[in-house]
Amino acid sequence: MAAGSQITRVLSGMRPTGRLHLGHLHGVLKNWIELQHSYECLFFVADWHALTTHYDEPEIIEENVWDMVIDWLACGVNPGSAKLFIQSRVPEHAELHLLLSMITPLGWLERVPTYKDQQEQLRERDLATYGFLGYPLLQSADILVYKAAYVPVGEDQVAHVELTREVARRFNHLYGREPGFEEKAERAIAKMGKKNARLYRELRRQYQEQGDEKALEVARALLESQQNISIGDRERLYGYLEGAGRIILPEPQALLTKAARMPGLDGQKMSKSYGNTIALREDPGEVEKKLRTMPTDPARVRRTDPGDPEKCPVWRWHQIYSDEATRQWVQQGCTTAGIGCLDCKRPLIEAVLAELKPIRERAREYEEDPAAVRAIINEGTEAARDIARDTMDEVRKAMGLAYR
Repeated sequence: MAAGSQITRVLSGMRPTGRLHLGHLHGVLKNWIELQHSYECLFFVADWHALTTHYDEPEIIEENVWDMVIDWLACGVNPGSAKLFIQSRVPEHAELHLLLSMITPLGWLERVPTYKDQQEQLRERDLATYGFLGYPLLQSADILVYKAAYVPVGEDQVAHVELTREVARRFNHLYGREPGFEEKAERAIAKMGKKNARLYRELRRQYQEQGDEKALEVARALLESQQNISIGDRERLYGYLEGAGRIILPEPQALLTKAARMPGLDGQKMSKSYGNTIALREDPGEVEKKLRTMPTDPARVRRTDPGDPEKCPVWRWHQIYSDEATRQWVQQGCTTAGIGCLDCKRPLIEAVLAELKPIRERAREYEEDPAAVRAIINEGTEAARDIARDTMDEVRKAMGLAYR
């Protein structure tokens, strides 16, 4: 758990790209659905992030936002277990982004790997903008404004969480040294009682003198268990423990998600830009047609030619959707030409249609009741704003902007 965060809070967002496909379901949503039962989760529509690359297409954003939220709900993201909201409806994200931009070195943003990668991938767009350069810092603000302990990311996004940790560290170093910090920390230790105070001091000494990470972990757990110290004192003691000032913005941890295994219909990564997707609300007839015409092992020209499942995109889908017995049947039948490619695809078609049927039905209910979808977002936005406002009160005070 990140230092200074009493609640194990998870934050994740998604750009509104419209209706979602199987790649989103297997790569992100199934993970969200699992996390919402174990953590306090905030899931948001990153509409400002959409503008960093699609600022010249405002007409698509609103429709995409509501389409995406409906897909989240239809897949099982539960507003009773998680807070769902739209980024731009919580203006504190923008305020924290602005304030963090005052202290973040330009070089930190220019070295984020995805900055160069995306400029290369989206060469047809003019991305020489201030907003695009600053989008990793906006991501940092998204995370830090909620004091999130964990951020679920794939390997390619770890650098963004690392940047966020550096920004938080720099902020705490600059603004966590309140006047009389040590005296306040020592008074807070005394409130813990003799036994706990002695233990805290010993753990702090072990960490600061010997770099003992285990001592740091035990000391943080000790602080979390203290009932008779205030939140402010607890934050102070986290900082005192690490030899820093008060921890105002806790450093988040990357929660590495299992790599998305969902290939596209052609074997590449599933992506709208490759035209190889199956949408979650796609018509069943269209889903069946796409799967029936999926490319297979090019060596199987005739029905009697044996094939190699490892060279066939369909086999990778069987690894996701089929049980062991079906996979063995496919292996045996393909390598001996005992089954044809359409025979091989039949159980796959049935499994995909079975997975999508309840999602499509729940989505239809939400499509017919847009007021319910908006109410869910309104409620989530209010809850998110309450947390964000509290953080910004602390940030303004630390930066000398809380005028009386």
